[in-house]
Amino acid sequence: MQLAWSQAALLFFISLLLVGSLTPFIRVVAIRLDVVDRPSEGHKTHSTPVPYLGGLAIVIGVVVTTLGAIALSGNLQLLGLASTVLLPAIVMGVVGLIDDIKRLSPWPRFVAQNTVGFVIATVLVYTNTLGSPIGNQVIDVLITVFWIVGITNSINFFDNVDGGASGTVAISSLALFFLAFQGGQFVIAALSIVLSGSTAGFLIWNNAPARIYMGDAGALFLGVLIASLTLRFNPNPIDKFSSFTIPILLLAVPILDTSVAVLSRLKRRISPFQGGQDHLSHRLMKTFLPKRQAVILLWLMTTFFCSIAILISNLPFIFERTLSVLSLALWAICLFIFLKMQFVADLNDSKN
Repeated sequence: MQLAWSQAALLFFISLLLVGSLTPFIRVVAIRLDVVDRPSEGHKTHSTPVPYLGGLAIVIGVVVTTLGAIALSGNLQLLGLASTVLLPAIVMGVVGLIDDIKRLSPWPRFVAQNTVGFVIATVLVYTNTLGSPIGNQVIDVLITVFWIVGITNSINFFDNVDGGASGTVAISSLALFFLAFQGGQFVIAALSIVLSGSTAGFLIWNNAPARIYMGDAGALFLGVLIASLTLRFNPNPIDKFSSFTIPILLLAVPILDTSVAVLSRLKRRISPFQGGQDHLSHRLMKTFLPKRQAVILLWLMTTFFCSIAILISNLPFIFERTLSVLSLALWAICLFIFLKMQFVADLNDSKN
Protein backbone atom coordinates (compact mmCIF):
# COMPACT_ATOMS: atom_id res chain seq x y z
CA MET A 1 0.00 0.00 0.00
CA GLN A 2 1.18 3.50 -0.85
CA LEU A 3 -0.09 6.72 0.72
CA ALA A 4 0.44 10.19 -0.72
CA TRP A 5 0.44 13.37 1.35
CA SER A 6 -2.69 14.56 -0.46
CA GLN A 7 -4.48 11.31 0.39
CA ALA A 8 -3.46 11.59 4.02
CA ALA A 9 -4.74 15.17 4.16
CA LEU A 10 -8.03 14.04 2.61
CA LEU A 11 -8.43 11.27 5.19
CA PHE A 12 -7.79 13.78 7.97
CA PHE A 13 -10.37 16.30 6.81
CA ILE A 14 -13.02 13.71 5.92
CA SER A 15 -12.81 12.14 9.38
CA LEU A 16 -12.75 15.59 11.00
CA LEU A 17 -15.85 16.76 9.13
CA LEU A 18 -17.68 13.47 9.68
CA VAL A 19 -17.15 13.43 13.45
CA GLY A 20 -17.62 17.19 13.74
CA SER A 21 -20.98 16.94 11.94
CA LEU A 22 -22.15 13.80 13.72
CA THR A 23 -21.34 14.85 17.29
CA PRO A 24 -24.19 17.38 17.76
CA PHE A 25 -26.72 14.73 16.69
CA ILE A 26 -25.23 12.26 19.17
CA ARG A 27 -25.49 14.99 21.79
CA VAL A 28 -29.23 15.35 21.18
CA VAL A 29 -29.69 11.58 21.48
CA ALA A 30 -27.72 11.51 24.76
CA ILE A 31 -29.85 14.29 26.22
CA ARG A 32 -33.09 12.57 25.20
CA LEU A 33 -31.91 9.29 26.71
CA ASP A 34 -30.72 11.18 29.81
CA VAL A 35 -27.19 9.81 29.44
CA VAL A 36 -25.53 12.81 31.07
CA ASP A 37 -22.68 13.41 33.48
CA ARG A 38 -24.05 15.23 36.51
CA PRO A 39 -21.56 17.11 38.72
CA SER A 40 -22.61 15.19 41.82
CA GLU A 41 -19.16 13.93 42.76
CA GLY A 42 -16.34 15.90 44.33
CA HIS A 43 -13.81 15.24 41.57
CA LYS A 44 -16.00 16.70 38.80
CA THR A 45 -14.81 19.98 37.27
CA HIS A 46 -18.05 20.99 35.51
CA SER A 47 -20.98 22.74 37.20
CA THR A 48 -23.86 21.75 34.90
CA PRO A 49 -24.89 18.34 33.44
CA VAL A 50 -23.02 17.43 30.23
CA PRO A 51 -24.21 14.63 27.89
CA TYR A 52 -22.11 11.52 27.33
CA LEU A 53 -21.97 9.27 24.25
CA GLY A 54 -19.63 11.52 22.26
CA GLY A 55 -17.39 8.49 21.89
CA LEU A 56 -19.96 7.01 19.50
CA ALA A 57 -19.23 9.81 17.04
CA ILE A 58 -15.49 9.07 17.24
CA VAL A 59 -16.00 5.33 16.73
CA ILE A 60 -18.31 5.89 13.76
CA GLY A 61 -15.95 8.46 12.25
CA VAL A 62 -12.89 6.21 12.47
CA VAL A 63 -14.66 3.08 11.23
CA VAL A 64 -16.63 4.70 8.39
CA THR A 65 -13.67 6.70 7.09
CA THR A 66 -11.37 3.67 7.23
CA LEU A 67 -13.83 1.30 5.53
CA GLY A 68 -14.69 3.93 2.92
CA ALA A 69 -11.02 4.45 2.09
CA ILE A 70 -10.46 0.70 1.77
CA ALA A 71 -13.51 0.31 -0.49
CA LEU A 72 -12.32 3.13 -2.77
CA SER A 73 -8.80 1.68 -2.91
CA GLY A 74 -10.14 -1.67 -4.11
CA ASN A 75 -7.52 -3.47 -2.01
CA LEU A 76 -9.58 -5.79 0.18
CA GLN A 77 -6.42 -7.17 1.83
CA LEU A 78 -6.31 -3.93 3.78
CA LEU A 79 -9.66 -4.85 5.35
CA GLY A 80 -8.05 -7.73 7.23
CA LEU A 81 -5.18 -5.57 8.45
CA ALA A 82 -7.49 -2.76 9.55
CA SER A 83 -9.86 -5.19 11.25
CA THR A 84 -7.15 -6.60 13.50
CA VAL A 85 -6.64 -3.07 14.83
CA LEU A 86 -10.22 -1.79 14.83
CA LEU A 87 -12.17 -4.81 16.11
CA PRO A 88 -10.50 -4.97 19.58
CA ALA A 89 -10.98 -1.20 19.95
CA ILE A 90 -14.66 -1.52 18.98
CA VAL A 91 -15.13 -4.30 21.55
CA MET A 92 -13.73 -2.05 24.28
CA GLY A 93 -15.86 0.80 22.97
CA VAL A 94 -18.96 -1.37 23.47
CA VAL A 95 -17.82 -2.20 27.02
CA GLY A 96 -17.38 1.53 27.61
CA LEU A 97 -20.83 2.27 26.19
CA ILE A 98 -22.40 -0.21 28.60
CA ASP A 99 -20.47 1.48 31.40
CA ASP A 100 -21.72 4.92 30.31
CA ILE A 101 -25.32 3.73 30.45
CA LYS A 102 -25.28 1.16 33.27
CA ARG A 103 -22.30 2.41 35.35
CA LEU A 104 -20.20 -0.75 35.71
CA SER A 105 -17.78 -1.26 38.58
CA PRO A 106 -14.07 -0.97 37.68
CA TRP A 107 -13.45 -4.73 37.72
CA PRO A 108 -15.56 -5.76 34.67
CA ARG A 109 -13.78 -3.07 32.67
CA PHE A 110 -10.40 -4.24 33.94
CA VAL A 111 -11.13 -7.87 33.07
CA ALA A 112 -12.32 -6.84 29.58
CA GLN A 113 -9.17 -4.77 29.04
CA ASN A 114 -6.90 -7.66 30.02
CA THR A 115 -8.83 -10.10 27.83
CA VAL A 116 -8.66 -7.79 24.81
CA GLY A 117 -5.02 -7.05 25.58
CA PHE A 118 -4.16 -10.75 25.70
CA VAL A 119 -5.88 -11.40 22.36
CA ILE A 120 -4.05 -8.50 20.70
CA ALA A 121 -0.73 -9.55 22.24
CA THR A 122 -1.12 -13.15 21.06
CA VAL A 123 -1.93 -12.04 17.51
CA LEU A 124 0.95 -9.55 17.35
CA VAL A 125 3.58 -11.82 18.87
CA TYR A 126 2.72 -15.04 17.08
CA THR A 127 2.26 -13.37 13.68
CA ASN A 128 5.54 -11.42 14.06
CA THR A 129 3.79 -8.07 13.63
CA LEU A 130 4.95 -6.52 16.91
CA GLY A 131 6.93 -3.40 16.07
CA SER A 132 9.71 -3.73 18.68
CA PRO A 133 9.81 -7.26 20.08
CA ILE A 134 12.14 -8.32 22.89
CA GLY A 135 12.67 -11.69 21.27
CA ASN A 136 11.15 -13.86 23.99
CA GLN A 137 7.53 -14.62 23.13
CA VAL A 138 6.30 -14.93 26.72
CA ILE A 139 7.92 -11.63 27.75
CA ASP A 140 6.64 -9.96 24.58
CA VAL A 141 3.08 -11.05 25.37
CA LEU A 142 3.31 -9.82 28.97
CA ILE A 143 4.77 -6.44 27.96
CA THR A 144 2.17 -6.05 25.22
CA VAL A 145 -0.74 -6.79 27.57
CA PHE A 146 0.72 -4.38 30.15
CA TRP A 147 1.06 -1.64 27.51
CA ILE A 148 -2.48 -2.07 26.16
CA VAL A 149 -4.11 -2.13 29.59
CA GLY A 150 -1.92 0.70 30.84
CA ILE A 151 -2.51 3.01 27.88
CA THR A 152 -6.23 2.24 27.78
CA ASN A 153 -6.56 3.24 31.42
CA SER A 154 -4.28 6.25 30.90
CA ILE A 155 -6.52 7.67 28.17
CA ASN A 156 -9.59 6.93 30.27
CA PHE A 157 -8.04 8.59 33.33
CA PHE A 158 -6.88 11.53 31.24
CA ASP A 159 -10.43 12.25 30.09
CA ASN A 160 -10.95 14.32 33.24
CA VAL A 161 -11.08 17.83 31.79
CA ASP A 162 -12.65 19.45 28.72
CA GLY A 163 -10.58 18.65 25.65
CA GLY A 164 -7.84 16.88 27.60
CA ALA A 165 -7.99 13.38 26.12
CA SER A 166 -9.37 14.32 22.70
CA GLY A 167 -6.78 17.03 22.07
CA THR A 168 -3.89 14.93 23.33
CA VAL A 169 -4.84 11.88 21.24
CA ALA A 170 -5.22 14.13 18.19
CA ILE A 171 -1.65 15.39 18.66
CA SER A 172 -0.13 12.01 19.53
CA SER A 173 -1.76 10.21 16.60
CA LEU A 174 -0.69 13.00 14.25
CA ALA A 175 2.92 12.54 15.40
CA LEU A 176 2.56 8.79 14.95
CA PHE A 177 1.33 9.44 11.43
CA PHE A 178 4.49 11.41 10.58
CA LEU A 179 6.72 8.70 12.03
CA ALA A 180 4.89 5.87 10.24
CA PHE A 181 4.68 7.80 6.97
CA GLN A 182 8.40 8.55 6.84
CA GLY A 183 9.10 4.91 7.72
CA GLY A 184 6.94 3.63 4.87
CA GLN A 185 4.41 2.00 7.23
CA PHE A 186 1.43 3.34 5.34
CA VAL A 187 -1.37 1.29 6.94
CA ILE A 188 -0.39 2.57 10.38
CA ALA A 189 0.01 6.06 8.95
CA ALA A 190 -3.46 5.97 7.38
CA LEU A 191 -5.16 4.73 10.55
CA SER A 192 -3.24 7.29 12.64
CA ILE A 193 -4.26 10.24 10.47
CA VAL A 194 -7.90 9.09 10.54
CA LEU A 195 -7.68 8.85 14.33
CA SER A 196 -6.17 12.33 14.51
CA GLY A 197 -8.86 13.82 12.28
CA SER A 198 -11.67 12.11 14.20
CA THR A 199 -10.47 13.32 17.60
CA ALA A 200 -9.88 16.82 16.21
CA GLY A 201 -13.46 16.83 14.90
CA PHE A 202 -14.76 15.80 18.30
CA LEU A 203 -12.60 18.45 19.97
CA ILE A 204 -14.74 21.13 18.29
CA TRP A 205 -17.54 20.15 20.68
CA ASN A 206 -15.42 18.84 23.56
CA ASN A 207 -13.19 21.90 23.97
CA ALA A 208 -13.81 24.01 27.08
CA PRO A 209 -16.57 24.61 27.89
CA ALA A 210 -17.44 21.11 26.69
CA ARG A 211 -20.89 20.55 25.22
CA ILE A 212 -20.44 16.77 25.20
CA TYR A 213 -18.08 14.20 26.70
CA MET A 214 -16.69 11.12 24.97
CA GLY A 215 -17.48 8.91 27.96
CA ASP A 216 -15.89 5.53 28.50
CA ALA A 217 -17.09 4.40 25.06
CA GLY A 218 -14.76 6.93 23.46
CA ALA A 219 -11.91 6.77 25.97
CA LEU A 220 -11.60 2.96 25.95
CA PHE A 221 -11.90 2.84 22.15
CA LEU A 222 -9.18 5.47 21.75
CA GLY A 223 -6.95 3.82 24.35
CA VAL A 224 -6.98 0.39 22.72
CA LEU A 225 -6.65 1.85 19.22
CA ILE A 226 -3.66 4.09 19.84
CA ALA A 227 -2.01 1.43 22.02
CA SER A 228 -2.36 -1.09 19.18
CA LEU A 229 -1.02 1.34 16.59
CA THR A 230 2.07 2.19 18.65
CA LEU A 231 2.70 -1.52 19.21
CA ARG A 232 2.54 -2.29 15.49
CA PHE A 233 4.73 0.69 14.64
CA ASN A 234 8.36 -0.22 13.98
CA PRO A 235 10.51 2.84 14.88
CA ASN A 236 13.38 3.83 12.62
CA PRO A 237 16.10 3.98 15.32
CA ILE A 238 18.57 1.11 15.26
CA ASP A 239 19.14 1.53 18.99
CA LYS A 240 16.75 -0.82 20.84
CA PHE A 241 16.39 1.45 23.84
CA SER A 242 15.29 4.33 21.62
CA SER A 243 12.78 2.16 19.79
CA PHE A 244 11.01 1.55 23.11
CA THR A 245 11.34 5.20 24.14
CA ILE A 246 9.49 6.60 21.11
CA PRO A 247 6.04 5.10 21.89
CA ILE A 248 6.42 6.21 25.51
CA LEU A 249 7.16 9.78 24.41
CA LEU A 250 4.17 9.81 22.05
CA LEU A 251 1.91 9.11 25.03
CA ALA A 252 4.10 10.70 27.71
CA VAL A 253 1.47 13.07 29.10
CA PRO A 254 -1.37 10.54 29.62
CA ILE A 255 1.18 8.16 31.16
CA LEU A 256 2.39 11.00 33.40
CA ASP A 257 -1.17 11.82 34.42
CA THR A 258 -1.94 8.22 35.38
CA SER A 259 1.37 7.83 37.23
CA VAL A 260 0.77 10.96 39.27
CA ALA A 261 -2.83 10.04 40.13
CA VAL A 262 -2.05 6.41 41.02
CA LEU A 263 1.02 7.25 43.14
CA SER A 264 -0.94 9.98 44.92
CA ARG A 265 -3.82 7.60 45.71
CA LEU A 266 -1.57 4.78 46.85
CA LYS A 267 0.22 7.20 49.16
CA ARG A 268 -3.16 8.16 50.64
CA ARG A 269 -4.11 4.46 50.84
CA ILE A 270 -7.13 4.72 48.58
CA SER A 271 -8.03 2.71 45.48
CA PRO A 272 -6.30 3.81 42.24
CA PHE A 273 -9.69 3.38 40.55
CA GLN A 274 -11.35 5.92 42.84
CA GLY A 275 -12.00 9.30 41.24
CA GLY A 276 -10.35 12.38 42.63
CA GLN A 277 -8.98 15.82 41.88
CA ASP A 278 -5.40 14.63 41.68
CA HIS A 279 -4.84 14.56 37.90
CA LEU A 280 -2.49 16.93 36.07
CA SER A 281 -5.33 19.24 35.05
CA HIS A 282 -6.62 19.48 38.63
CA ARG A 283 -3.16 20.22 39.98
CA LEU A 284 -2.61 22.97 37.43
CA MET A 285 -5.99 24.53 38.15
CA LYS A 286 -5.47 24.35 41.91
CA THR A 287 -2.12 26.05 41.61
CA PHE A 288 -2.26 28.87 39.11
CA LEU A 289 -4.13 28.24 35.83
CA PRO A 290 -7.75 28.48 34.65
CA LYS A 291 -9.20 25.35 33.04
CA ARG A 292 -8.67 26.35 29.41
CA GLN A 293 -5.05 27.43 29.97
CA ALA A 294 -4.35 24.23 31.91
CA VAL A 295 -5.57 22.12 28.98
CA ILE A 296 -3.52 24.16 26.50
CA LEU A 297 -0.42 23.60 28.63
CA LEU A 298 -1.06 19.84 28.57
CA TRP A 299 -1.42 19.98 24.77
CA LEU A 300 1.87 21.88 24.55
CA MET A 301 3.57 19.27 26.74
CA THR A 302 2.22 16.55 24.45
CA THR A 303 3.50 18.41 21.39
CA PHE A 304 6.91 18.81 23.02
CA PHE A 305 7.35 15.12 23.86
CA CYS A 306 6.00 14.05 20.46
CA SER A 307 8.48 16.40 18.78
CA ILE A 308 11.31 14.74 20.69
CA ALA A 309 10.07 11.33 19.51
CA ILE A 310 10.18 12.54 15.89
CA LEU A 311 13.61 14.08 16.44
CA ILE A 312 15.02 10.84 17.89
CA SER A 313 13.76 8.98 14.84
CA ASN A 314 15.69 11.33 12.55
CA LEU A 315 18.93 11.68 14.52
CA PRO A 316 22.18 9.89 13.68
CA PHE A 317 22.50 6.64 15.60
CA ILE A 318 25.19 8.01 17.90
CA PHE A 319 22.77 10.59 19.39
CA GLU A 320 19.63 8.45 19.65
CA ARG A 321 20.21 6.90 23.07
CA THR A 322 21.52 10.14 24.61
CA LEU A 323 18.39 12.08 23.67
CA SER A 324 16.19 9.15 24.70
CA VAL A 325 17.73 9.06 28.17
CA LEU A 326 17.50 12.85 28.53
CA SER A 327 13.84 12.87 27.46
CA LEU A 328 12.92 10.16 29.97
CA ALA A 329 14.83 12.04 32.66
CA LEU A 330 12.80 15.13 31.79
CA TRP A 331 9.62 13.08 32.11
CA ALA A 332 10.75 11.96 35.57
CA ILE A 333 11.36 15.60 36.55
CA CYS A 334 7.81 16.43 35.42
CA LEU A 335 6.54 13.57 37.58
CA PHE A 336 8.34 15.01 40.61
CA ILE A 337 7.07 18.54 39.91
CA PHE A 338 3.43 17.48 39.59
CA LEU A 339 3.59 15.34 42.73
CA LYS A 340 5.11 18.30 44.56
CA MET A 341 2.44 20.58 43.10
CA GLN A 342 -0.30 18.63 44.88
CA PHE A 343 1.60 18.92 48.16
CA VAL A 344 1.75 22.72 47.79
CA ALA A 345 -1.96 22.88 46.91
CA ASP A 346 -2.88 20.77 49.96
CA LEU A 347 -0.67 22.96 52.15
CA ASN A 348 -2.41 26.11 50.91
CA ASP A 349 -5.82 24.52 51.55
CA SER A 350 -4.85 23.68 55.13
CA LYS A 351 -3.69 27.26 55.75
CA ASN A 352 -7.01 28.60 54.46
